Amino acid sequence: MSQDINQRVVGSSAQAASSSLPLVSISMPAFNAEHYIAEAIESILAQSYQNFELIICDDGSTDRTPNIINRYNDPRIVKIFSSKNRGLIATRNEIAQIAKGKYLALLDADDLAFPERLSLQVKFLEDGNADLCGADHWTLNQGTGAIKPSRQRHSNADIQALLAVCSPLCNPAVMGRIEIFRAHPYLKSYIHAEDYCLWTEIALAGYKFSNISQKLIIYRLHPTQTSVNHISAARNVFRSYQSRYLEGLGISPAYLPRTLTFRERLVFGVEFMRLINRKIANISIAANCELYARFQFRGNGLWTPLTRMERIIVAACASWQGRRSFLDTPKL
Repeated sequence: MSQDINQRVVGSSAQAASSSLPLVSISMPAFNAEHYIAEAIESILAQSYQNFELIICDDGSTDRTPNIINRYNDPRIVKIFSSKNRGLIATRNEIAQIAKGKYLALLDADDLAFPERLSLQVKFLEDGNADLCGADHWTLNQGTGAIKPSRQRHSNADIQALLAVCSPLCNPAVMGRIEIFRAHPYLKSYIHAEDYCLWTEIALAGYKFSNISQKLIIYRLHPTQTSVNHISAARNVFRSYQSRYLEGLGISPAYLPRTLTFRERLVFGVEFMRLINRKIANISIAANCELYARFQFRGNGLWTPLTRMERIIVAACASWQGRRSFLDTPKL
């Protein structure tokens, strides 16, 4: 551990020595989260599943965040305090390295977990359904108070396909095997698009994803969070790793989904749909609709019904052709 870190462990070392190790380690990085972190911590302590450790790493906060963390003396909490701000990438990697659990669950210091979150995800992973799983969630706009449900896709095929155009996993809702996070740490080149870049690397390494079709967290949007303040930089990093992901699938970045005219869509869009459905088996029509929509103009006015019809037809044909190509593949 680097010299600028002062680590304070409350109870966890003694607990590990005297009993079995926790099955789940929860990763909670924190930086200037005084308005939200107490709720985040309490949402973990209120979990129905109790065999966990909560690792909170304060990354050099200048507000009351360290004081709030120190109010909690639960023996399952591991507290780490950094004397300077090292950034999210270093903090998340530090937590993954010291975690004792079989699984690592992510939760940011401004989000909330529902009481059954750990229980449902542990069962899902222990049953061998996936290597990493996310979940449906609520998105809360802190400024307006508006809350809306997520629109997740749940199968491994849909998630890996949608990685070509977006991040189909909500990071603070993810739980996965700890060795995956250690074998694939966050890299400095991921900065401002950390989650998307990591998921593409893990997908290309052959791991299986899923999203549980129950809402397990509240994801909070507010003006001070990193994702809001670095949108332009995030787009550049996203584009770079998006191209890299397509290349990893064996698809030329020339087919990178972007807004095209109808004639161009018939060339690049349709061919992209054919290629990705040949690379990834069993993509749903709904996920294919989301993929093809990235080639279409938004807000077409009178043309909207025709645009939707085009999208559905292309998506259905792509799903059918993809399934047929895998059925026709000779079995070794």
